[in-house]
Amino acid sequence: MDLNATLVTPGAPATLDSPSSPFDLDLSTPQVLLGTVLFGLASILVLLWPRKAANLPPGPKPGFLVGNRNQAPKSKPWRWFRDLNQQYGDVVYLQMGQTPTIVLGSAQAAWDLLEKKSNIYSSRPRFIMGQELLSGNMRGLMSGYNDFWRRWRKVLHGAFMQKAADNYKPIQNLESKQLMHDLLTKPEGFRDHLERYAASVIVTVNYGRRVHNVWTDTVVCENRRSMDVLTSVNIPGKYLVESLPIMLKLPNFLTPWRQYALEQKQRDIDLYLGLVQEVKDKMAKGTAPYSFAKQLIEEKEKWGMSDLEIAYTCSTPFGAGVETSSGTLLSFFLACAHAGETFIPKAQEELDRVVGKDRLPTFDDFQDLPYVRAVVNETLRWRPIAVLGGTPHASTEDDWYNGMFIPKGSTVIANLWSIHLNEKDFPEPHKFDPERFMVKRDYPGRWGHSAFGFGRRICPGMHLAENSIYINIARILWAFNISKAKDAAGNDIPVDIFEFTDGFNSMPKPFKCSIKVRSPAHAAVIEREYSEAAEEFKQFEE
Repeated sequence: MDLNATLVTPGAPATLDSPSSPFDLDLSTPQVLLGTVLFGLASILVLLWPRKAANLPPGPKPGFLVGNRNQAPKSKPWRWFRDLNQQYGDVVYLQMGQTPTIVLGSAQAAWDLLEKKSNIYSSRPRFIMGQELLSGNMRGLMSGYNDFWRRWRKVLHGAFMQKAADNYKPIQNLESKQLMHDLLTKPEGFRDHLERYAASVIVTVNYGRRVHNVWTDTVVCENRRSMDVLTSVNIPGKYLVESLPIMLKLPNFLTPWRQYALEQKQRDIDLYLGLVQEVKDKMAKGTAPYSFAKQLIEEKEKWGMSDLEIAYTCSTPFGAGVETSSGTLLSFFLACAHAGETFIPKAQEELDRVVGKDRLPTFDDFQDLPYVRAVVNETLRWRPIAVLGGTPHASTEDDWYNGMFIPKGSTVIANLWSIHLNEKDFPEPHKFDPERFMVKRDYPGRWGHSAFGFGRRICPGMHLAENSIYINIARILWAFNISKAKDAAGNDIPVDIFEFTDGFNSMPKPFKCSIKVRSPAHAAVIEREYSEAAEEFKQFEE
């Protein structure tokens, strides 16, 4: 595959044609009707046995055969989970087909189980669609608690934990300067600019190549498609086969979802192996800058990894990092358009006092900007992008918590829509209020929020992500005033703070806002810094 080819021409629709969805199948065809009958018979054979256990956590009454599965909405199940937490408490029990499922609705419950008892809550449920069919069991993110995962985790920790993540600050600094210039010259394209920034940081860190345009770069377009498919198939309750694995025994003509996953799997392999080969080619020519892929290729024998495993390992920060970083910054813009007048002036006062008007904020200013750090933390808290708390955990032993029995093999969901909107921890939870992070609070963990997950499955790229979010929020607040856009009559155009996408990662849907540079002096600094950065970018251009 030519990784430098243009996939989408300028002016073309800003989407990729997706493969035919399995939900497009005509349900009136004889084959599907036959499949339905066979499935019904199989369901009866599999599920009609006593499954009751004493002292389970409270939850809604399960239905016949498939438990609570049919009660779960296909769209935005995290909202339903929060309703359940508000009705039944911080620990809710669901029976999703054959799988006992625990939904956690408070930071304390999640901490007590996933952090304090991480030795038995660090595995993963069985992901038939996302891991087995779509990924050939190659994604460490969805792997069980086993030797494959331990090696994957060790590799990621070595490359992305705090000390290592500091090595990437120069790349984030340069790409942030381009983002500032993009916002200055074409503010209406802020959504694309944020994605370009996030994609270019990750692709540069991973493969030593920059991203110039998110709609013409083949790698970014293919990765977007891949992540759209992966995050869509991982929504709890969406595919019946997750609850009834016996459906894997059905013939191919009755399982269109299987072909859907296998077709995307091959596209993913072509993408990931192609990126690794590109790095190898540059290494052979002596032109490859440092990158995660280059490091793994050089240490291939040390880790005992095949090229395909290296390719999938490198895909982890690439796949997970673009949506989460750009989506979090989008949520920041949404907060500014929604209620910026309540926090932007205070942040700008702090920035003017600490930084002044003659330079951009830097990473060295971090400790001197407590209110800006509070804005960063509130952004991560207010609208978490990994809204279901990341990939669900699974228990490997029977356990008890506050008198409630949690069976071995339970899927455990730390639902951030419940945890971050829990009124006990965050009064008026839908209000964007950085002040809540300016005082000491009784909240488990170091951040005062739970955006990066829990225990041994905490996000390995959290330090890289936090650095990206901080440097850009600090610079955007320093340089721009962001508010509601105006219509032709000069009236404010409201934004909807609940309009978010479906999928495992949930991002703000398109909205309008006004982005105006604070002064000509601020604009001059942006232009100067961007001009200086252009020379340094050359090391990543071949």
